[in-house]
Amino acid sequence: MATDSRIDPWSSEQPTDYKKLVDKFGLESIDLSKIPNPNQLYRRGIIFAHRDLDNILNSIERASPFGVLTGLMPSGKMHLGHSMVIEQVKWFQEQGGDVTVTVADLESLATRGISLEDGRKNALNEYILNYAAMGLDPDNTNVYFQSSRSAVQRLAFTLGKKTNLSEFEAIYGFGGDTNLAHVQAPLIQAGDILHPMLDEYGGLRPIVVPVGIDQDPHLRLTRGLAGKSNWFNVKGRKYGGLTVALSVQDENSQAFGIDSNGRVDRKIRSEIFNDIQAVLVKLGFADILANPKHGTLELPGATLDDRSNIRLALLSLERNMGGIGLMPPSSTYHRFVVGMTGDKMSSSKPETTIFLDDSIDVMSKKVKRAFSGGQATIEEHRRLGGDLTKDVAFQYLQYFFESDDDELASIGREYQSGRMLAGEIKQLCIERAETWLKDLAEKRAAWEDRLDEFLAEDAL
Repeated sequence: MATDSRIDPWSSEQPTDYKKLVDKFGLESIDLSKIPNPNQLYRRGIIFAHRDLDNILNSIERASPFGVLTGLMPSGKMHLGHSMVIEQVKWFQEQGGDVTVTVADLESLATRGISLEDGRKNALNEYILNYAAMGLDPDNTNVYFQSSRSAVQRLAFTLGKKTNLSEFEAIYGFGGDTNLAHVQAPLIQAGDILHPMLDEYGGLRPIVVPVGIDQDPHLRLTRGLAGKSNWFNVKGRKYGGLTVALSVQDENSQAFGIDSNGRVDRKIRSEIFNDIQAVLVKLGFADILANPKHGTLELPGATLDDRSNIRLALLSLERNMGGIGLMPPSSTYHRFVVGMTGDKMSSSKPETTIFLDDSIDVMSKKVKRAFSGGQATIEEHRRLGGDLTKDVAFQYLQYFFESDDDELASIGREYQSGRMLAGEIKQLCIERAETWLKDLAEKRAAWEDRLDEFLAEDAL
């Protein structure tokens, strides 16, 4: 379950104190002024926090490559909550990012008993079909299955050497009764997130993963594993500038000129520092204070904005030297939308959400029964007004069905003032949702025979 000290990605509970989460886990708040062409999730503060999003925004500004990673569990049906992630993925794709979609069929087999064959059918017909209908570009989208991409498993085992059960206990709350499939799943997810940086899957570039805040433990683990594998660390200096430091590990000690007795070969160390300085000079840095003995280089004139470019260049050097060269992923986090009943949305509880293939009649009945922010009587409602923070119909307009910010604000004012009744806002939500669902259904029909266009070569 979610607690003050831990977020559980598998819990049925949802954390809602977002400010506390930002402070507790070192997230950064979204600065809307830095977001180009923000969609409604950004404009309305639904995407509220991030880790290292500046790396991606710099790539967008420079029109340089970056990737987007998202995943799906091929069980159950796709509902409105899932669509928020795809809206974010689509936005990143529109800004120039290439998209990789992970079908977690191995995890689904291990944890939910879904066969690989059934997982494939559900992934394509339920999820990828809706992704296509929601506007992902097949020319810049690659869908793969965990079961057919061995590079993910190899990378997961490699990264597994950088962690231990104590760290898993701290991040996830695992204990002695946790089954091993559950323990393995986060490592496979780390492989999923980081493998698009491998040369055969797009090469070294920043990767961003848009998620709900409940998935942050996976990002913290993955970022930590990538950072521990890096041969060069780039950190801020106390009095300004940046420091580049060698990160000596078992797998790179020989490349760094360290023998089995811990002695340093000065010639090899000097050659390494020459290579590092050549990289930094190419990036435009002239004032470089090298200290080969201590394994550091100081860049007094560098700023934190330079860190991403320096790290990418040094990761490329690491690869040339035989290292794996992985950049910690960026991530964005969205708020949860409340379920129809006032609880968490869940595919296993149809009454809590609208599925993307619900009929208009089924959708209408759900909205009419949805949790309301209206008052007990019409007289009280006219006097006190509706509560937007509790009203499901308004929140669904805000998150999904009303794209016009001015119109949404007008609806909110009418409802809060008591001039619009709870039944009226529900009817308005039904009308907007009907248009949204019908449009999606038409687009699904247009894509039914073309889903292969989204599949990576190893998924065909």
